[in-house]
Amino acid sequence: MNLETSDNKFQLPKTLNLINDFPIPSYDEWKEKVEKDLRGKPFKKLITKTIEGIELQPIYTRKDLEKNSHQDLYPGSGSTRATNASGYFGSEWIINQRIELADADEFNSALKDALERGQNSIYISLDKASTLGLDADYAKTEDVGNGGLSISGLSSFSRALKDVDITKHPISIGAGFSSIPFISILSAYCKKNNIDISKVSGSIEADPIGYWASEGELPIPLSSAISELKISLDWKIKNAPNFRTINVNSLPYINSGANAVQELAFVLATAAEYIRKLIDLGADINDIAKNIKVTLGIGSSFFTEVSKFRSIKLLWKNLISAFGGNDESQNVNIFAVSSNFNKTKFDPYVNMLRTTTETFSAIVGGINSLQVSPFDSVFSIPDNFSRRIARNTQIILKEESHLNTPIDSAGGSYYVEHLTEELAVKAWEKFQQIEKNGGMIESLKNNLIQNDINSIYQTRAKGIGTRKSKIVGTNVYANPTEELIKSRKVNNAEIQKNRAEFLQKFRVSKNQSSNEEILTALDKLSKECNNESIDIAATAILNGATLGEITNSCRVNMNDVERVKITPIKIRRAAEPFEELRIRANKIEVASGKKPSVFLATMGSLKEFKGRADFSRSFFEVGGFDVHYPNGFTTCDEAITAIKKADVKIVIICSTDEKYRELVPELTSKLEEEFNDVTIVLAGYPKEQIEEYRNNGVDEFIFIGADAYSILSKMLNNYLLEEK
Repeated sequence: MNLETSDNKFQLPKTLNLINDFPIPSYDEWKEKVEKDLRGKPFKKLITKTIEGIELQPIYTRKDLEKNSHQDLYPGSGSTRATNASGYFGSEWIINQRIELADADEFNSALKDALERGQNSIYISLDKASTLGLDADYAKTEDVGNGGLSISGLSSFSRALKDVDITKHPISIGAGFSSIPFISILSAYCKKNNIDISKVSGSIEADPIGYWASEGELPIPLSSAISELKISLDWKIKNAPNFRTINVNSLPYINSGANAVQELAFVLATAAEYIRKLIDLGADINDIAKNIKVTLGIGSSFFTEVSKFRSIKLLWKNLISAFGGNDESQNVNIFAVSSNFNKTKFDPYVNMLRTTTETFSAIVGGINSLQVSPFDSVFSIPDNFSRRIARNTQIILKEESHLNTPIDSAGGSYYVEHLTEELAVKAWEKFQQIEKNGGMIESLKNNLIQNDINSIYQTRAKGIGTRKSKIVGTNVYANPTEELIKSRKVNNAEIQKNRAEFLQKFRVSKNQSSNEEILTALDKLSKECNNESIDIAATAILNGATLGEITNSCRVNMNDVERVKITPIKIRRAAEPFEELRIRANKIEVASGKKPSVFLATMGSLKEFKGRADFSRSFFEVGGFDVHYPNGFTTCDEAITAIKKADVKIVIICSTDEKYRELVPELTSKLEEEFNDVTIVLAGYPKEQIEEYRNNGVDEFIFIGADAYSILSKMLNNYLLEEK
């Protein structure tokens, strides 16, 4: 570009021709330059393979979008980009934070505080006893208060929502395998407080297949649970059009280690099961589709997660259209929840960083509602501070980062658009495989889903064990002086005692007329569960019937023979193996009075030993070992003297491959002479001398790519044996 000058100052030319001035290089020209810069290394080194089996290229161009099925879509109805043409301008995402408190009064106080500080919805997480439909005094002690709010009837539900206007805030209740009991309670609450339920929005949703997958069995036959989905759907259409009563929940799968393709496929397969069975029961596809909420977990791979949330829109469109659904019903309602799989107990404040990037990816992906897990939720009952941080993660990204402003911030990215298509194609293929195997229900019965997830988990575990997959603060960059944060646990026995005392007083306080009306309603419910059941149950609840009385009556004639047990999906976290190492090391310290320790035999000059010594320190610190790191030794005798003073059983030799040739035979010989039970480790992996060094007495080799978990676990086991 020629620039005119005047008074020694540059001026822009009168005309610009950017194409001529900045010619666009072709892909081949770019690749040729890159290969030159690689200096002999193969180009494929720049290609990354994801856990989904997708090969990520180092660069994407317009050509990569030529075969994309969604490249011409604009934001709007049925689009992979944004459900609304105006993005979040038309409808902001719902901040749907979880409050895991068992007591109704405490829950109410926390909820009102959250609503005053930016939360724009009501999310009720139920304890296990309530999800099972049991009154607190008839449930197992460990189930009362486990997971959230303990509800046994209208009184506790009313206290939980005291002074909260449910017509101004969407209300969501995850009801487990059956939504009927809690729809009945909400209906009774609205009648008592003269609230028009048709003006209330939100969801009281059930996912019996998801519950079955995570628990291994259902308290009622699966066929009965799906029949109840039809009853709740019919009631919703007639009474509460702004509610959803069916959930398809992927959290059990992602929290077991499933990848994004599996998660999407399992969602499709579960939804297909519900749709087919509800159509067989007489429901309309458009009513079914518009009544389903899809819950997706949020993983740690930023661009994969962005693309996953965009892919589900395309996949949902294909699924519903295949069943004959119209354009409106092809829009998917997405509830995104932070997954627990990548969260940690050690260095837990890093969880805040993890949830921030996850929240970012979910918003950019175009979700409808979002729940961010508090940083301590995997090991403790979150308190006001951790809940506030989780809530503010969303608020800051909205109010300060203005993520609610772009209509589709990922749209047009060659990388994201291509990855969206890749995920969708692979997920649809896996969905078809599940269908060929008989569908989601049969695949769970035959352990096909469980085995499929376990296969991916083993791949993940290998990467974590070798530290190729890094978990900051856990398998890399561990803080050796860190102590676990004291966790807050639910006092299940105390909660059950208080709830039982209240329920006993409540039951005897009802008058004769109320008791008669309750008995009449319960008798009707026990004879047949039909479309009138919710209204009958609501009437009984208004008269004082409890949750347990309602569910017992509805389920009295259900056939237990139809209940099928399966192998439950194993819920786990990526960090657990390395956390277990640290916990074992702490137990050794408590039992023996000192931490398990290792000594770095740093041989030679600083330049010769520092790289491998630093690596060795980091390697053993993630296992909870105390590491002795001296300044360096010029002779083997100096090292032996220092090792005696340190009183350790594990010695790591740190120096260069060249120095090892003379050093290893001498030092290992002296170590074996002076110590009967020393474990000798060599930092590095000189391939040509491995057998020779093993013959010299080297027990282990540590290096980049070594199975850190297996080595550290074996060292701790040996340490325990020695201590005994």
